Amino acid sequence: MDYVKAFVVGGLICALIQILMDNTKLMPGRIMVLLVVTGSILGAIGIYQPFAEWAGAGATVPLLGFGNSLWKGVWKSMGEDGFLGIFKGGFTASAVGISGALIFGYLGSVIFKPKMKS
Repeated sequence: MDYVKAFVVGGLICALIQILMDNTKLMPGRIMVLLVVTGSILGAIGIYQPFAEWAGAGATVPLLGFGNSLWKGVWKSMGEDGFLGIFKGGFTASAVGISGALIFGYLGSVIFKPKMKS
């Protein structure tokens, strides 16, 4: 049942974002920034973490979850390092995910040898 819940929640988030993309003139990059910032704000006010625990990967995989993990890293680092934690916390919290994305993206490009469109 956890898989179904994650699939439905992730699908709903993606559907809402697709509606936003279709009905506004916002560029995809701005929508991505909006999602990360929204996830950070929802995490800061304490709404996103209980939602993510309930929804599982359906809430943590989209960019909203990335924003929430950035916020958690900043909050933890601020407690340990004070003001410097504002700048340091997001990097330490998201380093593994970003590194994994870069490594697997590189491996995929080596295996499948992508070519430029002409």
